[in-house]
Amino acid sequence: YVDFLRALSILAVVVGHWLVAAPYMKDGVVEGGHLLEILPWTQWLTWGFQVMPLFFLVGGFSNGISWAATQRKGGSYESWYSGRLQRLINPVLPLFLIWTLVAMFGTLMGIDRGIVAMAAQLALIPVWFLSVYLMVAAVVPLTWRAWKRWGFASFWALVAGAVAIDVAALRFDVPYVNFLNFAFVWLAIHQLGFAWSEGRLTPGRALLWGIGGLVALGLLVGFGPYPVAMIGVPGSGLSNSMPPTIALLALGIAQAGFALALEPAGRRMLDNIRLWTSVVLVNGMIMTIYLWHLTAFVLVMVAAWLLGGIGLDVAPGSAAWWLARPVWFVLYIAALFPLITLFARYERASKDSGEVPHWRLIVGLLLICAGLGATAAISIASPLGVTGVRLWLVALPFVGAAIAQFGPVHRLTQSRT
Repeated sequence: YVDFLRALSILAVVVGHWLVAAPYMKDGVVEGGHLLEILPWTQWLTWGFQVMPLFFLVGGFSNGISWAATQRKGGSYESWYSGRLQRLINPVLPLFLIWTLVAMFGTLMGIDRGIVAMAAQLALIPVWFLSVYLMVAAVVPLTWRAWKRWGFASFWALVAGAVAIDVAALRFDVPYVNFLNFAFVWLAIHQLGFAWSEGRLTPGRALLWGIGGLVALGLLVGFGPYPVAMIGVPGSGLSNSMPPTIALLALGIAQAGFALALEPAGRRMLDNIRLWTSVVLVNGMIMTIYLWHLTAFVLVMVAAWLLGGIGLDVAPGSAAWWLARPVWFVLYIAALFPLITLFARYERASKDSGEVPHWRLIVGLLLICAGLGATAAISIASPLGVTGVRLWLVALPFVGAAIAQFGPVHRLTQSRT
């Protein structure tokens, strides 16, 4: 059931991204339409499609079990976390390299830098999540210890912190303090994963959590300052996800509660061998699907543009646009398949590192997360310079990986010694 939720959450993100991004042709130029802005009623759909909380819930479950097992066996934090870092970052490095080359080639070919930047920014949207998740996983020894000592109080303390941050940011206009909720909100959901791993969220109790989270979300949106959309919407003054707010935390509690309430039914459903095989198959390439699904989207859009804007002359949100979605989805999937074939191999465990010194692991992690976070914030594409690429930004995850003793730069240096 854990694997099912992981696959479900990632596939929901993929479908959501493919729906929300709505480019169209206007006066011969591609415009980057956004469905949630064009059709405000669709913002309610984000309550179902913004499922990153489920991924953190599953992460908490898996990390709790894995770290507890490591402790029982006398294993080290360095070995435990290094394995997780490599499994998540190895698939990212080819994505960075390919898009660096695409952005450089596009710039040198004279393609408008704005178009290049839009394509690169869109394709690399998925990497922001990894920087947050890696930080949450890095402190598992501390959060697990807090859970073992204080139980649900460790969760509620994080909720209280998230509330205090939102009050400081929204009521007292304290600048930048809201970014602390990247920690408070996601760590809180991660703690619920610990609770799940120890059987503290039975289906009946989980249902109450789900109802409570949904009621809290309704009150926050209905009577508070929080928008309906659980992701950012162009032109909206407040985003519930960048950085996260307590509205997103309430959604996460609701999703976690309802998902765990349905666990018995879900496990019975997974007795179907075909469904279970599909779940295993998706989990075997889940990072590749997640990282490359927007590249597939961009490839299809570029092909449509090169063919004279075929299909892009339909107004986003119109009846014709909705009727065309199945056709476009088939094209996106067709473009994604070869990418999976090429890059799924990078999800396999690496044997580069051995035992990584603690300082190397932490410095490498910080550089990697800085690179991923900056990519989400400002894009690798640059409006200046000959290459059209912020090479310093691209270098950060590669250098970070090398310091943490894995990745292509590390292998290159090892081959020379």
